[in-house]
Amino acid sequence: MGRENRTWVSEFILLGLSSRWETQVPLFCLFLAMYLVTVLGNLIIILLIRLDRGLNTPMYFFLSVLSLVDICYTNSTIPQMLAHLLSARRSIPFHSCALQLCVSLALGGSEFFLLGAMAYDRYVAVCHPLHYTVIMHGGLCLGLAAGCLGAGFTNSLMQTVLIFQLPLCRNVINHFACEMLAVLRLSCVDISFNLVMVAISGFLVIVLPCFLVLFSYGRIVAAILRIRSAQGRSKAFGTCASHLTVVCMCFGTAIFTYMRPAAGSSAAREKMVALFYAVVTPMLNPLIYSLRNKEVMSALRRVLRKLSDKR
Repeated sequence: MGRENRTWVSEFILLGLSSRWETQVPLFCLFLAMYLVTVLGNLIIILLIRLDRGLNTPMYFFLSVLSLVDICYTNSTIPQMLAHLLSARRSIPFHSCALQLCVSLALGGSEFFLLGAMAYDRYVAVCHPLHYTVIMHGGLCLGLAAGCLGAGFTNSLMQTVLIFQLPLCRNVINHFACEMLAVLRLSCVDISFNLVMVAISGFLVIVLPCFLVLFSYGRIVAAILRIRSAQGRSKAFGTCASHLTVVCMCFGTAIFTYMRPAAGSSAAREKMVALFYAVVTPMLNPLIYSLRNKEVMSALRRVLRKLSDKR
């Protein structure tokens, strides 16, 4: 029966955010604007880091990788959501759904590991400033970035295989994308094992990096409090404020979605949280790192000055 159901479900229907035309057009305009700001903002961050030598440091290397991950993550779900807002038929083929879930889950997991690596970078910069360049050398930075991406894709592949080998009795997904918990609800067999694997995955991908961030910032705060001058404390905290803001947004939404009891979950609430993580967080990341970071703003002015001089 499971095999027959899997062959029968050749495509899925996504219910999306709204079925009312009078709300779909305003939502399309809103999310299109947010999508363009997200892609443009993260592209500017990547180009600035590549063009300005003053940003050739481990901190900004990780930031460029994070911006690239944000662009790819947003493109894995939002263009399809925008197209469905203006379409009467909101279908997605079976294999495209599996690919979307795998890619979005991999990029989301990679982002958590990257935030953990960035917290370790800030810990070394504040607590071991004299050995910073020796510890955070190019090879280690590349290895950490590759490890973050590899861990994210390994976890995603495992979850995708476990989910799509289940017999699916329905093909209507109450979501705007092929999201893990939304697809699991389509199964006509007991999914207790899958929920346990989701919890284990959440612990490894969300909780462990979160502990690393908390440990790093605990040591950072202790080191900052030992600095005697108020100016020195302000400068040390300023290098971490942007990253800490992004950490709170990303880990907060993920823990709210995947680390709560299944009985307390709501499809509508999960859609809103997923939308925040897919659209709002990637859009705010470049704004937070640029507006709250004097080095990025200075680099932007230098690049613009160079471009104007060439004219």
